[in-house]
Amino acid sequence: MSLEIKVPPVGESISEVVLSSWIKKDGDYVEMDEVIAELESDKATFELTAEKAGTLKTIANEGDTLLIGATVCQIEEGGAAPAASASKSEESTSSKTPEKSEEKPAEKPETYASGVPSPAAAKILAEKGVDSSSVNGSGPGGRITKEDAVKFEKKEAAKPQSAATSPQPAAVAGARAERREKMSSLRKTVAKRLVTVKNETAMLTTFNEVDMQPVMEIRSKYKDKFKEKFGVGLGFMSFFTKAVCEALKDFPAVNARIDGEEIVYNDFADISIAVSAPKGLVVPIIRNADSMSLAQIEKAVMELAGKARESKLTLEEMTGGTFTITNGGVFGSMMSTPIINAPQSAILGMHNIVERPVALNGQVVIRPIMYIALSYDHRIIDGRESVGFLVRVKQLLEDPARLLLGV
Repeated sequence: MSLEIKVPPVGESISEVVLSSWIKKDGDYVEMDEVIAELESDKATFELTAEKAGTLKTIANEGDTLLIGATVCQIEEGGAAPAASASKSEESTSSKTPEKSEEKPAEKPETYASGVPSPAAAKILAEKGVDSSSVNGSGPGGRITKEDAVKFEKKEAAKPQSAATSPQPAAVAGARAERREKMSSLRKTVAKRLVTVKNETAMLTTFNEVDMQPVMEIRSKYKDKFKEKFGVGLGFMSFFTKAVCEALKDFPAVNARIDGEEIVYNDFADISIAVSAPKGLVVPIIRNADSMSLAQIEKAVMELAGKARESKLTLEEMTGGTFTITNGGVFGSMMSTPIINAPQSAILGMHNIVERPVALNGQVVIRPIMYIALSYDHRIIDGRESVGFLVRVKQLLEDPARLLLGV
């Protein structure tokens, strides 16, 4: 008797997913609750597990778009788990043989997990075009872990190129090559949303600059004690998040959204943090950031960023949000006009910090300056509010004591 494995519901707003990769192959024996495939929606990646033990019979192919409830594969009763290691009697006979010149190293016992990469490891191997059979797994039951894949990649990169390899043909002058890749569900959704925002909002951007020396002095003075006490580093994101939360209290329209013919004001601040993930940009949310300390914000940012890199974010962690912060400075951006994260009405863009000459008390001094940008929907936020909000953020960052005193 066979059991059909179908695409499970993964969220109210999601009607279809893409089968991004098979973790197990057709004909493989799988255990109950073992991960057999990865599904990708327009918001996150999900693991598909076996609902019983048996032999896997694949139906859908990698890259197929499947509706919720569609059959992905079948698991048929019967079959057997991979054989264990050589019998004890063979090991005993081998250990008693007088011929030592032909001794072989003891083989590790095989299980259903032997040689099977974890989802994170499978991505790394797939990106490098490496067959998992050439990688030794150190995880439970011989499973290939992310660390195994990274070590193998480094080992291969360190190998000298063989002189015996056939020479590559010389590039022909003017010759050009191109390749095509199917857009992922996440990339397609991001593209549609960005175009929609540009077409359906009256988006404007206002700029200002922040002298980051006061914040940098605090970080330099207290970073070791902060790390020792809270177990997390003191970064710029917590200061910006705290400053934004305070500024939103003074300018509630920046924290609002349009719903039909109504304006919805929020008396809380759920701050979305734009994070670059392997499959594209994702925006996880720090809930109730307005009531959190700097340490709590830093821990939340670190946790969400880690989940984003491993494609482990849940729909709940990416749904909602009242205001977004994006940091292009980590990539070297000097200035940009970020696009609003609908249905929100505003987004703050951080940029790189550069030492610049500035006039201070009648003197020209060198200061670490960051340009900041606020893109906003002019339908709900007036120029006075947008400029006032950005100036308030600037004041709080240039005098960080205000963040603690709330003045």
